[in-house]
Amino acid sequence: MKIYVVPIEPIDTRYTRQWYTHIPALIDAAGASDVVIIEGDDVPAQPTPGAFLDFGATNIYKGSQLSIIAQLFRDGAIKDGDKFLYTDAWNPTVIQLRYMAELLGKTIEIHGMWHAGSYDPQDFLGRLVGNKTWVRTAENSMFYCYDTNWFATDYHAKLFLDVMFDDNEGIDEWNKWHTGACGRIALTGWPMDYLYETLAPYGKLEKKPQIVFPHRLAPEKQLDIFNDLAASMPEYEWVVCQTTPLTKDQYHTILGESAVMFSANLQETYGISAIEGLICGAAPMVPDRLSYSEMYDDEFKYPSEWTINWDSYIKHKSQLIAKIDANMQKILNKDNALLAAMQAQVVKLRDYTYADPLIKSLVQ
Repeated sequence: MKIYVVPIEPIDTRYTRQWYTHIPALIDAAGASDVVIIEGDDVPAQPTPGAFLDFGATNIYKGSQLSIIAQLFRDGAIKDGDKFLYTDAWNPTVIQLRYMAELLGKTIEIHGMWHAGSYDPQDFLGRLVGNKTWVRTAENSMFYCYDTNWFATDYHAKLFLDVMFDDNEGIDEWNKWHTGACGRIALTGWPMDYLYETLAPYGKLEKKPQIVFPHRLAPEKQLDIFNDLAASMPEYEWVVCQTTPLTKDQYHTILGESAVMFSANLQETYGISAIEGLICGAAPMVPDRLSYSEMYDDEFKYPSEWTINWDSYIKHKSQLIAKIDANMQKILNKDNALLAAMQAQVVKLRDYTYADPLIKSLVQ
C-alpha cells in the first residue's frame, strides 16, 4: 500500500510550509512503508490580501498536482488499497481523482482535511460567493469524493453539516459520527505537535506591556475593534503583525514578547495563531464563540456579545478594557494562578494539536 499526500502549497509565512514535510514524516514514523508527496509546481505566491492563499497561484499548483496524479494512473502506479490524503479538502482535483479511480476500476481510499468553505458565511468564499449553486454543489461533491472528511473541531463539523445538508441527512451523519458508526465525518487534532518544541524558546522571552493581533487583515477579524482599543489604552503597545512582512522568527518573537493575544474574530474553525500565542506565553483573550468556545477555558474567554458587531462592542467597551487591563497586570506581575491556568490550557490543546486519529486511520 502506498499513501499519497496531496499537500496545500507550502507558503513560507503559513503553517503549510511545515506541514509539507511534517505530515509525511508523521505517516512514515507510524509505520507506513511507502509515502509519496504529490509535489506541485513551485509557483511564487503571496496570499491574496486578507486571504490564506494566492487565489491564482493555488490553482496553478493544484493543476500541476492533478497532472502528476493522472500520469500515475496512466503508468499503472496506482494500485488497489492505495490511500490519498488531501491536506486541504477544498480541492476540486479530488473529483477528478475519484473519476479516474472508478472508471479505471481502482479501489482506493481518499481522506480530506477541511479548513473552510462557502458554508461558513464569514469565510472568503462565504462572503464573496455565498450559497451560489456552483460552489455548494462543488463542496457537496467533494465531500462525497472523500471516504473520510476530517475536521479539527466539533464546532466546524457541526457548521458544515448544518449548512450543507437537509435536516435528516445532516442528523444521520451527525449520529454516525458521535456513535462511532461508519460515516464520512471524523474528528482529529491537526498535526501541529511540532509547535511545542519550535516555540519553546519564544516562551522564555521577557514580557512587554504589549497586546498582539496575529490574524489576517480580513473583515471577519474585526481589526477596527483592536485599533479602537489601542487608541483608548495608549499605556500599552498594540501590534498588528500583518501590517509589515515578517519572517517566522520575527512573528514568533512578537508573540513571545506580548503579554496578551487578542481576538474578536467572527470566523474561526480552529485558530492556529491563538495556539501559537499561548505556547509563546501570551495570554489568549478570545470571544466565547466559534471554535474558541470548545477549545479554551473560561479564564481566557469573554462574552461573545462584547464584540459580535461594532455597536455591541461600543456598548461593552468599558468591560472589555477592564478585562484586558486585568489580564495584562496579571501577566506582567507573573500571577501564579493565571500562569497555572495557561499551562493547563496548553495541556488541553494537545487534543487539538496531535493528529493521532488521522495518522492511525491512514496506516491501518
